[in-house]
This record gives sequence, structure tokens and C-alpha cells, in this order.
Amino acid sequence: MCEVIHIYVGKNQPAPCFATIGAAIEYAGRDYSPLPPAYPAPHEAVSPVIIHIAPGVYREKLVLERPYVTLEGSGADTTVLVYGDYALQAMEDGSKRGTFRTAALRIHTHDVTLRHLTVQNDAGCGRLAGQAIALYADGDRLCVEHCCLLGSQDTLFTAPLPLKEAQPGGFIGPGQYLPRTMGRQYYVHCHIRGDVDFIFGGAVCFFEECEIFAAKAPLHPPESPDGQTIYGYLTAASTPREQKYGYVFHRCRLLGDCPKASVYLGRPWREYARTVFLECFMDAHIHPAGWEDWGKEHGHFYYGEYACYGPGSDAGKRADFSCRLTWQEAETYSIERVLEGWRPDSPASTKKNAGLY
Repeated sequence: MCEVIHIYVGKNQPAPCFATIGAAIEYAGRDYSPLPPAYPAPHEAVSPVIIHIAPGVYREKLVLERPYVTLEGSGADTTVLVYGDYALQAMEDGSKRGTFRTAALRIHTHDVTLRHLTVQNDAGCGRLAGQAIALYADGDRLCVEHCCLLGSQDTLFTAPLPLKEAQPGGFIGPGQYLPRTMGRQYYVHCHIRGDVDFIFGGAVCFFEECEIFAAKAPLHPPESPDGQTIYGYLTAASTPREQKYGYVFHRCRLLGDCPKASVYLGRPWREYARTVFLECFMDAHIHPAGWEDWGKEHGHFYYGEYACYGPGSDAGKRADFSCRLTWQEAETYSIERVLEGWRPDSPASTKKNAGLY
């Protein structure tokens, strides 16, 4: 086994030590040449790196392209990675930045862990700034533990992109011309906050014991069907047609400060979206219908719930295209099956009833 390399960020730390996270990431990847993306990702003979980040607010726009790296903070309330790019931002050539060039942190590699830190895009309300990604997660075997992901519209993007954009130029950014390579991602004991479509993309993702917080924006989005006032959508999956699994939420808590019945569980960014909630608490902000079809043809996307509870979980008025899983069907959504045999090697993933962060 390769020896673990330790790198430090902050004052009064052991060497090698850097003032910024970006400098530490650059140092970690100085001798690494990336392989072409593949799924499943290859297992490379590369030394693991742990970047220990001291408490502080780090206003940096970061890209991580070296595998086997752990970004280890001192706590989600004390170690904050933040940036504020946004989709409607004017570029030097007069164009708009667009969604996929806004990320505060972009991961484009495999076998990365984020632990005990916050990743935030503080651009503000999506109605004013447009989409603004906090974490752009593009890779296989990505693990996010005890972290906060904070934003407004499009907080967390779980790549890959769909094959084709709905509008010309819609995918401008680092992944526009890259192969659409699948990835497995695991989020455990995290707090994820946003308003519209704030967990979106095509990856296979397992969310375990996370807090999914729907924040009330100062302006509600224009997509309020049938005269309703809708403040948000938790998910907008774009699961590729050939994938059996998309987003799975297990024992999560769906909380928020939005009015009663004003937030949907999800809507399909693309036709074959797949999203399931298992044994989750749903507060009163969840809309009785649960799901919105976004004008997509029924019979392609799949939305399901099993043994959820709380004031927002009542099945009586759920959309007729959604499913109530039997326990036999719910059994097929084990972490081993969803992540195709990859079980994240994380102490957090084996703890039960652990607190957030």
C-alpha cells in the first residue's frame, strides 16, 4: 500500500503547509498525470493524500483533478470553502457565465473524500443571480461526509451532464465536450441547502442520514403550476436511460423554512430521471402531490417512496405517476446494490444515529 501524504492549510501547521487550499491542491497533483475517464474508475497505484484544512473562511474557486485526495476540515461550522460566481454574471466577451462555470469547488476525478467542511456558493437568490453551484461532483467513488453544501438554485451538481442541452450553449463549461462518464457518489450525515433543483444531475447517488433543507428564497420561482405558490424542488435528476438507479435518499430528514405545501420532492430534468425516498422524515413544506412532471412524458421517469413519515409524507394526494414501494421493492435499494458493490470505506458510513457534521 502506498504511504499516505499529509498536507496542511492554515497558520502554524506542520510542513508542507500552504496559505490557500488551491496551493495545497496544486502541490498534491504536481507529479500526477490523469488517465482518461472510465466507469468504473480504475484503481491506480497512487499515494493517498490528506489535505488538512485549519478553521477559516477560504474564498477560493477550486478545481481538484488528482484522485485519492481527502479534503479534511476542522468542522463544517469552522472550515468554509466559498465563492460567488453565478449564471447571469457577465463575462468579458459579453456572454453570460452560465450554470456550469459557477462552481465554488469542482471535482473532476475519482476516489475523493470531503469531510468536516462547508462548501458554499454565496451568489444569492436564484431569481436574481441565476443558477450558482457550490459543489460540482464529477467522478466515481466520491464520498462526502459530515459536510454542509450551501446555495440557492443548483447547489449540488452530480455529473455527468445529459447527452444534449435543451438550449444552445446551455452546457458551456468544463464538461461540455467531455465524455458522459457515470460515477457513484455517497453523501452521509450532510446538510444540503437550497431552493430550486438544488440537487441535480445524472450520477448514481446514495444519500444516507442527511438533512435536506429547502430554504425560502425572497422571490418564489416562476414555475408555479395551476396558480400555486411553489418555492422549490429538492431534486432534478437526469438519470441516463440505461441506469437502474439514480438518486436514493435513505433515512434523511427533509426540513425547511418554506410555507406549508410549497416544495416538491423532485421533477425530471431529463425523461428517465429516477429518485426514491426510503424511511425519510418529511416536514409540512412538502407538497401533497410530492412530485412534478415538468411536462415530461409519463412512464419514463420513476419516482418512489417507502415508509416515509411526517406531515409531508401523506400518500393520499401523491401524483398518480409516483409509486409506493413494497418492502420487497425497497430491499432492492440497498447501498450495495445502488453503488454496485462499492461500499465507502468510511467510519461515518457504519455509524448509526450519528449527529450531523
